Amino acid sequence: MSLQTNLKGRLRNTSLPKSHGLMPVFEAVVNSIHSIEEKGNTDFGKIILRIDRAMQRPLDIDNKVLPNIIGFTVIDNGCGFNDVNFKSFETLDSDHKIDKGCRGVGRLMWLKVFDVVEIYSHFSDNEGVLRKRLFRFDDKQGVHAEQLQDATDTHTGTTIKLMGLDKSYYEKLPSKGLSIANQLLEHVLWYFVRHGFAPKILVEDSGETIDLDDLYQEHMHESAFHETIKIDDQNFDLTHIKFRSSVNKKHQLALCAANRLVKEESIQGKIPGLYGKISDRSGEFTYTCYVSSEYLTAHVRSERTSFDISEDVEDMLHEITFKDIREAVLARTQEYLQNVLTENIAAGRKRVNDFIVNHAPRYRPITNYLSEDLLIVDPEKSDKDLELHLHSQWYEIERQLVSEGHDVMQPQNEEHVEEYKKRLSAYLQKAEDLKKSDLASYVSHRKVIIDLLQKSIERLDDGKYAREDMIHELIMPMRKDSSEVFLDSCNLWLIDERLAFHNYLASDKTLNAMLITESTSTKEPDLLSLRVFDNPILVNDQPNFPLASITVIEIKRPMRNDMKEGEDKDPIDQALGYLERVREGKVQTPSGRIIPPVQTVPGYCYVLCDLTTTMIKRCKNFNLTVTSDGMGYFGYNDNYKAYIEVISFDQLTKSARERNRAFFDKLGLPSN
Repeated sequence: MSLQTNLKGRLRNTSLPKSHGLMPVFEAVVNSIHSIEEKGNTDFGKIILRIDRAMQRPLDIDNKVLPNIIGFTVIDNGCGFNDVNFKSFETLDSDHKIDKGCRGVGRLMWLKVFDVVEIYSHFSDNEGVLRKRLFRFDDKQGVHAEQLQDATDTHTGTTIKLMGLDKSYYEKLPSKGLSIANQLLEHVLWYFVRHGFAPKILVEDSGETIDLDDLYQEHMHESAFHETIKIDDQNFDLTHIKFRSSVNKKHQLALCAANRLVKEESIQGKIPGLYGKISDRSGEFTYTCYVSSEYLTAHVRSERTSFDISEDVEDMLHEITFKDIREAVLARTQEYLQNVLTENIAAGRKRVNDFIVNHAPRYRPITNYLSEDLLIVDPEKSDKDLELHLHSQWYEIERQLVSEGHDVMQPQNEEHVEEYKKRLSAYLQKAEDLKKSDLASYVSHRKVIIDLLQKSIERLDDGKYAREDMIHELIMPMRKDSSEVFLDSCNLWLIDERLAFHNYLASDKTLNAMLITESTSTKEPDLLSLRVFDNPILVNDQPNFPLASITVIEIKRPMRNDMKEGEDKDPIDQALGYLERVREGKVQTPSGRIIPPVQTVPGYCYVLCDLTTTMIKRCKNFNLTVTSDGMGYFGYNDNYKAYIEVISFDQLTKSARERNRAFFDKLGLPSN
């Protein structure tokens, strides 16, 4: 019984990512290499990959727009499509060249990317007579239009024209011939570094010719180093290659099957010291380890873009996983590059130490619980990325602490008292260190907020000053109240440490939207807080409401100098006006209980602004007293029963630094 093959069905079931559009072209070049090897006269083997564009003309280096690529032509002087090779081509899943790792499905890749393929081939028949074979290949008729003719050339060889490039693949192709040549070299690099040689391979692009031999010599930093390692019972051949740093590459593993590149994997940072730049006595280079094995060849998928190998979980057959391969190869890579990684390791360790000392002392207590490798990073890593790295380690230690906390409360069977005490002591020490980290984080946060405040009041590049909403957001997010933000999001301590303790806080909300008042006013104080106190002195058997205080904070743009009399232009008058409206609206607790008597609720008004000439005049009109340092004003308004404090931005930052200086000094943070 014969089984029929549906070509279109096979194509539908064959996967080729859009980013792998050059794979069929490169596979055609590999087939040409095999054809030259089969011919036997390898000393004179030659392959040309011609890039076919919509307009063939010499490239103009000043013209950045290249004509569209419409196809490729591969020309070789191999053995050609003799009867055996032609029959193999007609047979999907042929095992004709299985010893070379061929799966007999490479031609399917051609039809995934191109509409039609034309083949012109000279070969020697069984009697040694040179003949010419022509045929076409497409997804509608398969192999068809075959013709056998008398030879028109004097030697064997094949021309393959890949035509009708699919638009979806074209959009992912590199546009320049040099880029395509570089990718081709990576794909066939094994043939250049193996024990032996590669045929002459040229890439032609509209009058420009690129010799892969020259490209190889240009890229290579020094000769490749070969070795074999064993993983379980399988041999894996490693080829260590150093590329000149001018090549736009990252350090990587290159997994190969049947002498072809299948999968690349970046190993940047996976070995301590292996980061952007490494160098030896010959200069800077990037590193690639080519890995090949019969195991990889046996598990490569037919389209040769990936492997049927699990990442980590071993099955019942105990097959080798990618994790096994990666760990074994990286261990050997670390030994191979040991001498050149020393400088990067030292720089990476210093980068972590300096960052912790100067910017993030919260992580200092956890360094004793991290492996040495985790304290070595890329010296070029940004503060943000380094913070994320350290935070992930901090989180992992905290997770371990939670797990250990459950275990430590249950002594193990037959565990001696001294052993348990030792385990408990270690747990408590780690817990204490983590709490130190939390405190350091809180203090470091204050340092950052003060620094940001300082930046926000300085003149911008355009000569103007920041709007008041930038400063407002630092103190508390705008248009929010206590029910919508976490306490950590509010930085009222910048103004007064006591303001951190409140029952209700509203930021840039209209009075009629606040839970603490029944006011119908649509006025929006910048910040307004209600603090409710228990009364420990007056005790009786009658229902008693607690006392309360109301705080209004008004913020003005730095260096604003247009203050005038009237609530619309005077920030002091504005703050007192908000206070009065809250009192008139019957002040309530956040739960909705009215707090009598409303007119006697103490009020505190803070105005944050620069002491410009017009602002100083407003302070004097309210009979406020200048502070001893000349950086603010304060006083009490008996009519409004309110304490008023005008704080300049310079005084705000200076006072906040002074109050926190002892904490900054303790952590080694610069206070300036």
